[in-house]
Amino acid sequence: MRYSKWLGVAAAVLLVAACILPWVKIESVGLTISGIDAGGTNFGKPGYLNLLCVIFFTIFHLTPRLWAKRTNLVVVALNSAWALRNFLLIGTCRAGECPSRKIGIYLLLLASLLMLLAALFPDMKLEKKQTANRG
Repeated sequence: MRYSKWLGVAAAVLLVAACILPWVKIESVGLTISGIDAGGTNFGKPGYLNLLCVIFFTIFHLTPRLWAKRTNLVVVALNSAWALRNFLLIGTCRAGECPSRKIGIYLLLLASLLMLLAALFPDMKLEKKQTANRG
């Protein structure tokens, strides 16, 4: 892909914004949960692993080495799995209370998918090795 480098950087910025935006709102107790603030719940800080993955993704994505691209696939797989876990766990109904999902949780999934696509199709030229002519 021609613009995969910039797509990846834009997706990383979108994921950082998604971690700051509200993910769900629990109406009965008046809580708004985001990736970096899940106060009043037992979720901890679920967006911090996504933010850590964004740092590694950006470094590996902008490094023009084959090992960096391969390592980046592991990073985006972990990030995508964690984003899906957050989407399913935080937005689930518990004890008859269903939280309303906000824009941040959907942007988290979208950004993770875009980062995965950018890592699967890196903008990198591979050098062909010269082979000796035998015969």
